[in-house]
Amino acid sequence: MPLSPEQIQLIKATVPVLQQHGTTITTVFYNNMLTAHPELNAVFNNANKVNGHQPRALAGALFAYASHIDDLGALGPAVELICNKHASLYIQPEQYQIVGKFLLEAMGEVLGDALTPEILDAWATAYWQLADLMIGREAELYKQADG
Repeated sequence: MPLSPEQIQLIKATVPVLQQHGTTITTVFYNNMLTAHPELNAVFNNANKVNGHQPRALAGALFAYASHIDDLGALGPAVELICNKHASLYIQPEQYQIVGKFLLEAMGEVLGDALTPEILDAWATAYWQLADLMIGREAELYKQADG
């Protein structure tokens, strides 16, 4: 389901919050997700987890996505790079369910009551908009690799 104009405005309104709390959100996200799903540790570079690069990179990606939520074409090269990295790791569509769950939960854990149900719903829709785009592109990359 595409984002409504109201949801786009809610996402854009969270840009300053992501700038301030993004790395905290993504650090909580990785800690919680990898504790619950230790099998996913193999997907991530351990040094990048330890030195904080992984949470900072994801926070930057979330900030860029929110900043350009109404102009996704501007993110094309970055999305392509991420999809190629995912394809090299053979990321599967079902893993997006796990990521989405823990990302939204981390937002709630860090932001508390500031994450209203409307903002949470907007972010859930925004997450799946991007995830569906990436899943589709990664499927194309897998098909090319097999073909």
